[in-house]
Amino acid sequence: MKVLRLVRSAACACVLGVAGVAATGAAHAADAPRERLTVADPYLEVHTGPGRGYPVFHVVERADWVEIELRRTDWFKIRTSDGKVGWVVRQQLERTLTEAGGQKTFRDVALDDYLKRKLEMGAGYGRFKKEPMLKLWMGYRLSDTMTLEGTIGQVQGVFSGTDLWHFNLNTEPWSHKRWSPYFGIGVGKFKNIPNQSLVGAQLTNVNLANGTIGLRYYLTERFVVRADYTFYTAFLSETRYGEYRAVTAGLSFFF
Repeated sequence: MKVLRLVRSAACACVLGVAGVAATGAAHAADAPRERLTVADPYLEVHTGPGRGYPVFHVVERADWVEIELRRTDWFKIRTSDGKVGWVVRQQLERTLTEAGGQKTFRDVALDDYLKRKLEMGAGYGRFKKEPMLKLWMGYRLSDTMTLEGTIGQVQGVFSGTDLWHFNLNTEPWSHKRWSPYFGIGVGKFKNIPNQSLVGAQLTNVNLANGTIGLRYYLTERFVVRADYTFYTAFLSETRYGEYRAVTAGLSFFF
């Protein structure tokens, strides 16, 4: 049990570290130089939001310049020379000129974006001890091969229901490949709630540890398919524990 407490403390430390890294990254992003483009078309339409459903509130004239601040799929947040901020569709920005005088080009959201991902969310379905299982997860990429991931799961059995959550530290040695195996270990909580019709059955709420092996496949744009096999150990008492196996598959997206 002391080992389990140490692992949980380490997981908490990782969470704090992630927050620090995210804050530092945001500060550097704010200081990064923005790309300046010159309008070559008769005008450039600026929308209030990233989509054609948002109204056009400003028009940038030919020979004026804009700065790119942010990209969201095929929409770009820009700042005009007079300080107005709005969104422009990619097709219009492709007809602008760089400071060197060349036509501006943009890379598609593709495998390179996947390799640079930081946050990922997903959902999956499978079997936990031969019972149907649903689970949700969210991960933060600490490095090219290491991810901190939080998972919640629910199992609805014939005689009881089970809720569980855990934090995992996953390693992905070949993260630059389209097919990529990964491995993880983690700790969390296991709660089993028996049906009210069962006489004498008691609720179980104990600590949980797990080991995972899985396989990911980069599908397209921002979507990833993955499947995993997880071995759970629930510490029912000081001298007794339960072992469970789960197989799940699901879809996640990154941003």
